[in-house]
Amino acid sequence: MKNNVSKLFEGTLEAAGLRFGIVCGRFNEFFVSKLLEGAIDTIVRHGGKNNDIEVAWVPGSYELPFAAQKFAELKRFDAILALGVVIQGATPHAGYINAEVSKALAQITLESGIPIGYGLITADTIEQAIERSGTKAGNKGADAALAAIEMANLVKKIK
Repeated sequence: MKNNVSKLFEGTLEAAGLRFGIVCGRFNEFFVSKLLEGAIDTIVRHGGKNNDIEVAWVPGSYELPFAAQKFAELKRFDAILALGVVIQGATPHAGYINAEVSKALAQITLESGIPIGYGLITADTIEQAIERSGTKAGNKGADAALAAIEMANLVKKIK
């Protein structure tokens, strides 16, 4: 399929020279700190530098879009990552947070033109949160960083 087009744009997984803003929700900080470690490790392993990473902590996942928007307004990041953990409780509260945060982050990406790596774990149980923050299901912070690196490079190629 790739050979049948006149021009093909693809992002690479090279973080050298890219700047990243990472917003982290403090609620469920035990898990979010593991996501942050995974994200930073991934950026550095792909050639990025710690000096090119800035981190902001907010109270919880609901506040992630606001901080992501503020980072986007600075126009100094090639990509932003949003890291948080929402665990389902006895009420539908988690579903509302997850839906609103997801929509808001997508809107910020579209309006700013800056890719946002989505690292929000939406777990039904604590066990699922453990699995997705660095054990047998991988690290969703690392996954978000990979997506952010690739998208930041894609944006540079399209420009």
